[in-house]
Amino acid sequence: MAGKGTPATALLVKRKITHRLHSYEHDPQHESYGLEAAEALGVAAERVFKTLVAEVDGVLTVGVVPVTHQLDLKALAAARGGKRARMADGAAAQRATGYVLGGISPLGQRGRLPLVIDDSVKRFETVYCSAGRRGLELELAPDDLISLTDATVAPIAT
Repeated sequence: MAGKGTPATALLVKRKITHRLHSYEHDPQHESYGLEAAEALGVAAERVFKTLVAEVDGVLTVGVVPVTHQLDLKALAAARGGKRARMADGAAAQRATGYVLGGISPLGQRGRLPLVIDDSVKRFETVYCSAGRRGLELELAPDDLISLTDATVAPIAT
């Protein structure tokens, strides 16, 4: 399926990766971007993954976890061989990825940040993640997401 003009969709088209785009009307009043996506698309929330930017020992690092869970910062640090992790400043996350909060995609980021995906990703034939814009989700095979992001797969959700 052709992309709708985000760096994430452009990457998938360029690499000829099988994917589907799903759009929905984003409600700015909704408390959770990820849960909103699952509800709007009518899919199990465990299959929708959110992209969070943290710092592991001072290095910006991306954690990708199901929207039904939180990012376990200690587990993220351990997966990267680090000691401490904390959530990154929102402005720093936006600058590093090139995406707005609530629309950060693990794919097509401005800078190539280390990325860790929760191991639950392997439970599904396809998963959903942001396509780089609020109200736009990508559906793709977990192995494609892992290989395109050069991700480490580890238990990082709590």
